[in-house]
Amino acid sequence: MAAFILFFLLFAAVVTGYALIAAQLPPPEELLARQSPFVSSKIYARDGSLLYEVMDPRGGRRVYVPLDRISPYLIQATIATEDADFYRHPGFDPVAMLKAIYRNLRAGETVSGASTITQQLARNLLLSPGERTQRTAWRKIKEVILAYEIGRRYPRNTILEIYLNEIYYGNLAYGIEAAAETYFGVTAAELSLAQASFLAGLPQSPATYDVFAGGRERALARQKDVLRLMVKEGYITQTQADAAAAEMAAYQFRPLVPLDKIPAPHFVMYIRQQVEAMFGPEVLYRGSGLRIYTTLDPGLQSLAEQIVAQHVAALADHQASNGALVALEPSTGYILAMVGSADFYNEEIDGQVNMAVAPRQPGSAIKPLTYVATFERGWTPATLIWDLQTAFPDGVNPPYVPRNYDGRFHGPQLVRSALANSYNIPAVKALQFIGIPALKEMAARLGITTLTREDYGLSLTLGGGEVPLLELTGAYAVFANGGVRVPPTPILYIEDNQGNVLLDNRRPPAGQQVLRPEHAYLITSILSDRQARCPAFGCPNALELSRPAAAKTGTTNDYRDAWTVGYTPDLVVGVWVGNADNSEMDRVAGSMGAAPIWHDFMEAALKGKPVRDFTRPPGIVEMEICADSGTQPSPYCPRRRTEIFAADQPPLGPEHDWYQWCNGQVMVVITDPQGWEWAQTQDWGGLPLAPLGACLPESGQPEVYISFPSQDATVFGVVAVMGTVSVPNFDHYNVEYGLGENPVGWGWVSGPHLAPVRDGQITVWDTSLLAPGVYTLRVTAWDHLGRTYEARVRCVVAPPPTETPTPTVETPTETPTPTGTPTPTVPPPTETPTPTVPPPTETPTPVPPPTETPTPVPPPTETPTPEPSPTP
Repeated sequence: MAAFILFFLLFAAVVTGYALIAAQLPPPEELLARQSPFVSSKIYARDGSLLYEVMDPRGGRRVYVPLDRISPYLIQATIATEDADFYRHPGFDPVAMLKAIYRNLRAGETVSGASTITQQLARNLLLSPGERTQRTAWRKIKEVILAYEIGRRYPRNTILEIYLNEIYYGNLAYGIEAAAETYFGVTAAELSLAQASFLAGLPQSPATYDVFAGGRERALARQKDVLRLMVKEGYITQTQADAAAAEMAAYQFRPLVPLDKIPAPHFVMYIRQQVEAMFGPEVLYRGSGLRIYTTLDPGLQSLAEQIVAQHVAALADHQASNGALVALEPSTGYILAMVGSADFYNEEIDGQVNMAVAPRQPGSAIKPLTYVATFERGWTPATLIWDLQTAFPDGVNPPYVPRNYDGRFHGPQLVRSALANSYNIPAVKALQFIGIPALKEMAARLGITTLTREDYGLSLTLGGGEVPLLELTGAYAVFANGGVRVPPTPILYIEDNQGNVLLDNRRPPAGQQVLRPEHAYLITSILSDRQARCPAFGCPNALELSRPAAAKTGTTNDYRDAWTVGYTPDLVVGVWVGNADNSEMDRVAGSMGAAPIWHDFMEAALKGKPVRDFTRPPGIVEMEICADSGTQPSPYCPRRRTEIFAADQPPLGPEHDWYQWCNGQVMVVITDPQGWEWAQTQDWGGLPLAPLGACLPESGQPEVYISFPSQDATVFGVVAVMGTVSVPNFDHYNVEYGLGENPVGWGWVSGPHLAPVRDGQITVWDTSLLAPGVYTLRVTAWDHLGRTYEARVRCVVAPPPTETPTPTVETPTETPTPTGTPTPTVPPPTETPTPTVPPPTETPTPVPPPTETPTPVPPPTETPTPEPSPTP
């Protein structure tokens, strides 16, 4: 009896609740007129001046059209994409809801809503603005009941007609008629299959798929999803789908030009997209109104627009029509200025396309990311790289043979000179050393999101992948900020019309230490070294300011893109010059097109500001090196200079210097085969060149050690294992790993490797699939007699460091300073390991000290005088 009463009460509660909610529905004739009250949102600069007032876009960008004046392709595409069972279910889809509940339970949060077209209409027209953004079970129950009542009381075609006239398609286009005009200049009835399938994919995330703000490729991928669903539902054939996708891929979108002039137009449009992505278009355009205070400095913005326009106009004879500039404050991530084109209102140059956020190839401006990754793997500013013609294997393709910008080879180059002069061949060798995944990981760590393809080659270090100017400028901000990444942001804070703060960046986050301060400073030291870049750029040049500054240029090899990105401790500025349609310029290099813009803006922006030098972190030391070899000098080195290093990553010892006492005399000892071939063509001032392989340090002694990771280092992701594997009568070596300090079994990493390695990369160890914990890495070498020589290192595998989270819509609490994931260091080997089976004892040949220190002075390495054109 009690159970029956409980059931009856529960049933009565459900019926009563349903009736109360259903009673809120307006009569059918009111549904068309039901709209949210509108109050405009306002966008302000950081000084409080009004930049833009976001008015109701429906006033002039929304025309109601009946269903019979809408292309059948658009109707089919919308149904296939949003609600395949629209004409069959009662307003909500029970099966889809059960699947969504299952996915949400597995994920532990709401990741799927399974909203039908009718539910979306109920949410947008019948719920309050606050309820629309809630992710609660009660909101979903209310939405389902409202959708059921709409489905019961209104014809399906009426529901679909209202939906297609209310939905937001991006770029201020509400309703399908406004969307057809905005994107294609046609009416809703005239939409083709290609156009209709493209538009049907936009409502899911208009800001993400904005073709005028860097979202073209994402939008085209979304269109292919829509076409796939149309094929699945039987509306079109696969042949039609392929043709529609190809048609849209070739289409050139041209945005509508507003009649009024907008201050900082690209920045304003960028702000609008950011707010849409965070809060949804309804809150921005149809809610109670927002006050959006931005980071923009109006004075710097005006200065940037003027300088970009003047310099681009001066390049007109070189077929360059466009330019972009981004200025950031490195310690806060605040975007101080953003110029997306030379003229926002010039349709001939696609002026409304924001080139500050559009991915383009950066040329050599990406090289600092490659070199900082080499520093994490043991290289230093004094590491020697041979700038000689080199053919790099490329699978089944012909070998990749990069060329320097000046068409010359510069022989032995230390990292400082190689990066400062932007020589290409050393950069490719640097990428070969670390591996392409390591550069992609470094780019992602510094905030670059676009290097995601799996088919990059070694040209990636020369700019073979596309990155947005804003993201690359943000990556350089990490160098300026001592290795701490603070993500770029255009927003100070946002409040509603009641003064409630929805987002607050006025107290910038502490950021994340993504690079060792020492490594960031080494890059800064090289990029700010005026003398180091003189051989390629000449001195003085446009990269020099009246205060300490670091800078790097970039040029694509077909002159489609010219870049300069540089910084002081207080300001980071990136500049791009080119054409929005990706057409070639007439030999406009980064130093010619972008560097003068960067120089003039930096000088004007910093005028009157205190001069600050870059702060050297405590872990940096100065050491003497042999200027030719980059090692600690032997007693016979004729030219020496001082270089800086991370304290735990000194240069190679004097035994690796070129100038050695050998066979009773001072000889030039070069161990690299390619370098030795070059050395044969040089005049060493009477010093003999030792035969290749002769006079090596500890000749004939087994050397097997791992220099990176170091003992008890923390590693994650793809790890380049560094060290030496060299034994007499070498046969091969293998690399394995085991769990714990004393593994009972070993997992395979790589091998057999048939060539010895000296102070280089032994293998690449992918730890991404391993559970966090302590592991032992083992290298085992065999000689021709079967004797083994082993080296081990214990390390800790950790998950990759988490990215700094995107601020939520609530007022954030103060974020404590994160400690960050420690970056392993690469100390030099301290001793030669004891082999498992001792080799035969050999009597080492003593090296008598000379009775008199000779002072041979071979000539300096010949560096060809470059032509005036700088390297990219």
